This record gives sequence, structure tokens and C-alpha cells, in this order.
Amino acid sequence: MPSTDVAADNPPDPPVRLSLPLDYQQDIFHELRAEDALLVLAKGLGLLRLVTNLLHSYDAAGNNLILLVGADERENGWIGEALAEHAAISMSPKCRGLQLVNTELMSVGTREKMYAGGGIFSITSRILIVDFLSGLLDPATVTGMVALHAERIATTSLEAFIVRIFRQKNKRGFLKAFSDAPEPFTSGFMPLTSILRNLFLRKPVLYPRFHVTVAKSLEGKKKAEVIELAVPMTDHMKAIQAAVIECIEVSITELRKSNSGLEMEDWNSDSALHRSFDTIIRRQLDPVWHRTSFRTKQIVRDLSLLRTILHSLLTFDAVSFNKYLDTVLAASSPPPGSTRQSQSPWLFLDAAHTLFDTAKRRVYTGKITEGVATKENDGLNPVLEEMPKWGLLAEILEEIEQDAYFNPQPQDESNGSILIMCGDQGTCRQLREFLMTMKINEEQTNGEEVHDPTAAEEAPGGKFMMRRKLRNYLQWKRDFARVSSNLFAENQKAINGTTSNAGGQSGRGGRAPLNKRRRVRGGGGMSGPERTASGSVRVAGDKDSHIQALMNELAPAETEDVAAQKVDVGADPLDNMDDYYELYEPRDLVLVHPYDGDMDDHLLEEVKPRYIVMYEPDAAFIRRIEVFRSSHTARQVRVYLMYYDNSVEEQRYLSAVRREKDAFTKLIRERGNMALTFGHDAATSDPQESFLRTVNTRIAGGGRLAATAEPPRVVVDVREFRSSLPSLLHGRHMVVIPCMLTVGDYVITPDIAIERKSIKDLISSFSDGRLYNQAETLLHHYKSPMLLIEFDAQKAFTLEPFADLSTSLGSASAVTSDLQSKLALLCLAFPRLRIIWSSSPYQTAEIFAELKKSQDEPDPIKAVQIGLEAGDDPEGRTFNQVPQEMLRAVPGVTGKILQRLVLEYENVRAVANADVEELSELIGREGARQIRGFLERSVWDEGGE
Repeated sequence: MPSTDVAADNPPDPPVRLSLPLDYQQDIFHELRAEDALLVLAKGLGLLRLVTNLLHSYDAAGNNLILLVGADERENGWIGEALAEHAAISMSPKCRGLQLVNTELMSVGTREKMYAGGGIFSITSRILIVDFLSGLLDPATVTGMVALHAERIATTSLEAFIVRIFRQKNKRGFLKAFSDAPEPFTSGFMPLTSILRNLFLRKPVLYPRFHVTVAKSLEGKKKAEVIELAVPMTDHMKAIQAAVIECIEVSITELRKSNSGLEMEDWNSDSALHRSFDTIIRRQLDPVWHRTSFRTKQIVRDLSLLRTILHSLLTFDAVSFNKYLDTVLAASSPPPGSTRQSQSPWLFLDAAHTLFDTAKRRVYTGKITEGVATKENDGLNPVLEEMPKWGLLAEILEEIEQDAYFNPQPQDESNGSILIMCGDQGTCRQLREFLMTMKINEEQTNGEEVHDPTAAEEAPGGKFMMRRKLRNYLQWKRDFARVSSNLFAENQKAINGTTSNAGGQSGRGGRAPLNKRRRVRGGGGMSGPERTASGSVRVAGDKDSHIQALMNELAPAETEDVAAQKVDVGADPLDNMDDYYELYEPRDLVLVHPYDGDMDDHLLEEVKPRYIVMYEPDAAFIRRIEVFRSSHTARQVRVYLMYYDNSVEEQRYLSAVRREKDAFTKLIRERGNMALTFGHDAATSDPQESFLRTVNTRIAGGGRLAATAEPPRVVVDVREFRSSLPSLLHGRHMVVIPCMLTVGDYVITPDIAIERKSIKDLISSFSDGRLYNQAETLLHHYKSPMLLIEFDAQKAFTLEPFADLSTSLGSASAVTSDLQSKLALLCLAFPRLRIIWSSSPYQTAEIFAELKKSQDEPDPIKAVQIGLEAGDDPEGRTFNQVPQEMLRAVPGVTGKILQRLVLEYENVRAVANADVEELSELIGREGARQIRGFLERSVWDEGGE
């Protein structure tokens, strides 16, 4: 095993080459190398670069075993690639790079050999905790541990469990924790102190953007050139934004009135613009969710929808935004003739009318009724309001082109490319389409474009793209209205019980399900319009001739595109490709890319852009540009930052910057007042304390005769490490032994085995009958079988929150009543089965401790063998998969039952010939009854012959 001497004394920096060109990066690196600490860094300042250099410094030293915990798949790719580059540059034979242990399919022997060889391992928390507890990996042999996303390490998390075991058995190994999200460290009472206690760390290292060293490094002579462009919104966009904000304010006021007993300090329109607002409200309402009115629940959902509408206003084009509002209105409206008052309250406001009316007037004037122009208005007048940022983007690209031509930079190492950064992939697609069509003249004559280069260069814009989107919208609107009316009609027939069974169809097969009304939202998969023999769209009664003429006017360009795509099938598209394809020069490239977190650092290094256009503001990316420009003295960078003036986009950006600054301010204040007195070492190393914990105080005379030197232990199924209960049991000084159990989830005494179920798992177990088989197996092997039903710690102790998935209160009560009835039947079927109700994992740990008092300790080997009857093979032999799949399809055959059948019988015929009594002895009465009932069923009689 690798030695721990390297980690013991934290030796001086090894002579390795690091990629940390800035002063603050070097200061952080040396501070972390000197001692264990928690680093909280502002977003965009290169957290993964620091982690990579730190890992490389230990990797180059050799003979180390380093564990990386908390990294996701994308971060593993980033770190692995960076470590490979460091190893190639340093040419050190000791560097082995990053090794991944992220799947349970990797055998135990393989993992053991990998650990013995040493290196850097990125390992999932669930595998690591099992390897620690099972002894496959001795924590004392670990050189050190690096934990990412420290803000997620709560008391009950697996990462805190891992660190606790690591520190109990390894006092010399190093431990470094990283985070670039300061906001979670400010919620609760003394949150920084709590996380440091969970990590067994004493020192927090805080580096906000306003840190003196950071500011000096990024604001020196090599500062990037930034041009801020405040884009004014159109009058229609301002009206829509004001209407949506009014709806949000009214909804929040309604929430305040109906929930006066809750903490509402952050319930305002400013906080409602952030994604975490829904989580904050739901967290406060969870304890009383079963008593919360239907109207309050609806308002909570509406706030998320209204925030999405605000975001869509600034990112969708006018046609797409109006189309989205059409789907929102259709999904929120009750069916015709329905008396159920389920519409959202904000839809009845005057502001909602302003929202829908103004959104329509951005696209066209006039009315559409199922795709037909009304008599009040002779037809549609396209307005097609363009996004204000489009025109400014065209001007920026023209300015960049002129600047690159008239002001070349011969000493610039940038490749001259243009990088346009957007918020998401949808905006990227929109901008790509705009850039490809902005110089196409919108005027058309006889279906052909007017090729006037002068006119195209004078007025680039999105007219061509918008007219094409309007044509598609009119087609979608006709199909959408028809399908919506038909679906509502079918639902109304089903409600009234008038569904016809004519033609041999059943009542269910002739209509749509009652809860499928929302599927009309996207318009996809709908039946197409009726067409004539020539292929044109057939107009109902020829009443919408104006719309048809408008669509024909817009259609020729697309028709030509389709005709151009009809090529000879036998032609080779790669012939003479050199005549048509060539490589672009980097200076001619325009890349449109969405913000992608830490991956943007690699993007900037690979693209090396000369011009960057931030189509939407992002504070983290601005800092990445500052780091990129300050790290390369010979690269010139010009940044265009675009944002809508006096908009929620600007407000959200400024609010995010302010929240981060306030979070760091609170952390600095807490660090100054923090008491660094942690007593973990004393509590875990005192033998007398460990001995006294085993004393049973209920026995008269002090109970010292009942004390034993052996600590209490619990055998836990390895699949249960998804929950926090094993960590809490270990926190109560119990030895947790992970095993692959066949019967039960927890074995706490030789006679007590417990099957743990959350409410959601309980419902699914009743649905597929799995719980009955598990209960029967527990009764067969243990004297005191128990079923543990565990609720969420933050939710009310009731079954109703899991039954309100239906919109009807009556159906919710029916689901709850049905679940309670199934529990009653389970108790009647298995009288010896005891049910434990627990409102939190903390209470469950206390119950386990009470059940273990004055009881013998369980034997792990026997607990594993209980599920394997005589003749079973614990090594897991290989069998033919086809017969297993056949048996798996038989009702009553679960995974455990299938294993017993495969090990007991030679083939499927032997299973089919076994009688009920024989099967009952092997798999239980209920499973045997279901299997024999299926095999003895007469298919010929059921066919009606």
C-alpha cells in the first residue's frame, strides 16, 4: 500500500511546473499546500485550474493515494484532460493521471488492485463509503482527500460520512475542500462553522472578486477592453414585462395573505426572479403542505411559470413567444362546459389580458379563429417585431469586420475569431438562423428573391426569418385549434358518459385519457392538415383566402429549398468535394456557444478569440475573460456586453452579483467571530468514553455488568447507502457493516430484520406486489420482522402529500384511503409483521438504538447466507439468459425469486412441472400461487371459443 509519509508533514512544494500565471492563484496554491483548509472562491476565477494544479503536485511526487470526491462526469473529464497535459509537459514518469471508479460493475478485485497501485482516483461517494466500511480500502493508507462542491456537504450526506471515517482512522492525511458557490454558506445558523465541522477542518480561505490580490491581478495593465451596450426594449416588450411583474406581485401578495404564519422576508418580486425562489417557498410550505389550500399550491406553480414567461420574453422571438403563450393559455383553460374552477388566479387579472394582447400585436393585427380570418377584420397584417438585440448584433459584426481590416494586430497571438456567447442552446439556434438569413432581402418578386447586394448590406435584419416563422405559426395554429377542440370534445363526452362503443370498440379505446389535455402544448405529433391532389393545403370552405394567400406569398423560398434537396440517389455527394469545400481561416469564424460553466475556460483557451460578444450578461464568464486576458500578455481581447436596459435581465444580473457579494461579506464576518474549538478527536479516540457508551443505564446498580467492550453493529444492505440512515447510525457510534443482503435492508439483531420503505417506494411496492413477497420472506427467516415506513424529515407526517399528484381533491383522498387499506390488508395477511413509523432518519436511528438494547449483535456472515438456501451459490455462477427472461415475465417472479428458481431447477420445464407445495417451500405461498395460476391458465377458454 502507498505510504502516508508524504501527506503527513505537508512537505514543501515539489519542483513541478504549474499553470498558475496570476498572483492570487499562486497564493491560493501555496496556502492550500501548507495546511488543510476549505477554499470558497468566487465563480469564474478558475477553481478547477487550482484543483488540477494541486492534484498534479501530489501526482508528480509519486507513491501517493489521492481520493477525489464529489466530482461529476464533466468535471472528471476537465480534470483528467488537464492532468494529462501537465504530465506531458513535465515528462515525469511518476505521473499517472486521473483514474475513474464510478461504476458498481467494476469488480472488487479490480478496485483492490487499483488502490494498491496508488494514484489519483475520482470515486463516487457510494462506492467509496462501501469500500471504507468493508475494509477493501484502508483509510489509513490514503495520502489525502480532495472534496469538491463543499457547499453540498451536510451532516447527513455521504461525503460527511466519508470524511468522518477518514479522519477517525487517518489523522495524518491531508484534506482539502473546494467550493465556488458562496450563497449556500449563508443560510441557517452559523453555516460556515457547520460545514467546517462536517469536514473536520479549522481554516476557511475566502477569495471573493473584491479581494485585494484578485483585484490587483485582474485590473492591471493587461485588462480586457469591455464595451457595455444597453439595448432599449420596444414599447411592446416593456408593456409585457410590466404586466408579468404585476402578475408576480399579485401572486406573492395572495401567498402572504393565505400563509401569514410563515417567514416572508424574502417573498418579494426581486427574489421571485431567481430559480431558488420556488425552492424557498416550497421548503417553508412542506411541513404544512397537506393543510395548504389548492389555491396556494396553484400559485406556487404559477410563479415558476411567470418567471419562465419573463425569461422567454427576452430570449424568444416575437412569433415563438406568442406561440408559447398560446400553449400556456390552452393548458391553463378548463374544458368547455366544465364547472371545475381550476384556472390560475393571475389569468383573471387585467395584466394577463395586456400580456396576451400585446404579445399578439407584436406578430400581427387581426384575429384568427381556427386559422380563418374573421369578418370583422378582412385579414392579417404582419407586424413581425424583431428583437432589438438583432440589429445591434449586426452592427457589432460589421464594426468588428472593419476593425479587423483597418487595424490589424500583427503581434496579437489571438486567431481573430469571433465568439458569441448565449444563455442556452435555444438562443444559439435563433442567432445562427438570424446570422444566416439577415442579409437576405425580404422583398420577393414572383417567388424569387431580389438579389440586390447594396440593399442587403444597407439593412440587414430578420425579416426573412420572421416571415418564415409566421408562415409556420399559421400552419401550427390551425392544427393546434382543431386538435384542442377535438380533445376537449372527447373529454367532455367521457365526463358525461356518452362515449360510444359502436364498431366493437371499448369505452377506453375510443377516447383520449382524461389527464392528457396538456399534451397539446408543443403541437408535435398532431395530425397534419388536409391537402389537395396538388399538395396544397385545403382551406375549410375557402373562407381564409387571405391567410392562404399570405402563406403562398411566404412559401416560394422554402419550396425552392425542398426542390434543391432532391438529388440523384445514385450520385456520390463526396465526388469533387475539393471544388465545393475548403477550410475557413480562424479569422473568418463566428462561433455561437452557450454558457457552460467551468467548461468555458477550455473554450477560451482552444478558440483564442479576438472578439467576444456576450449576447446575455453572465458575471462568471466576465471573470473568465478577465482571467484569460490577464494570463496571456500577447493576446488582445475586445468584449461587447449586451443587455436590455431597465429589464429583468439587467436586474437579475445585478441581483446575482449583489447576492454573491453579500454572501462573501457574511462569510468574512462569520470567520472573524468563529470559535475554532472542535472536539472530534477526543470524542473518537478516548477508550473510556467508547466503553461507557456501551453501558446500559436501565439495569440497577449502575449497569456496569451489562457493559461490553464490543461496540454495537448493524448489517446494512449496500443499496441502502443512497439514504442518510447509515451515516446517522455510524454517528451514534454503531459499526456499520455493508453486505449484499437477500432478505431485509437492515439486520440489527439475530432475530430482527427491517425492510425500509420511503412513501414513494411504499406505493410502488404495493403496486407491483413486491412488498408482499418481501414480508413473506422476512417472516420465513426472522422471528421479529419489521417494516420501517420513513417520511421526509422536512415534510409533514402524513400520506396526503404523496396523493396530491392528482388535481382533484376527491381523487387525492381516494389514493390516500386506498394506501391505508392496503396497509391494513398487509397487517391482516402477516400478523407477526411489525410496522415502524418514523418521521425522519434521526428518529429511525434512535429507534434502532432502542431495539438493540440488551440484544445480541448480528452475525454478518449469517445475515448474508440467510437469503441463500442450501445449494445456493453465493459466488454467482453464469446461466443462460433466455430462460431467465422467460421466467422473469411470469407474474410473481421477482429478482430474488428468479435467483432461487434458477439455482434450484434445471430448466423452465422443471419449474412448470413443480406443484404449489414445492414452490411454496422455496419462494413462499403468495409467489407460488401467482406462478401456478399463470401456468395453469387456459388461453383457449379466454379467447372465447
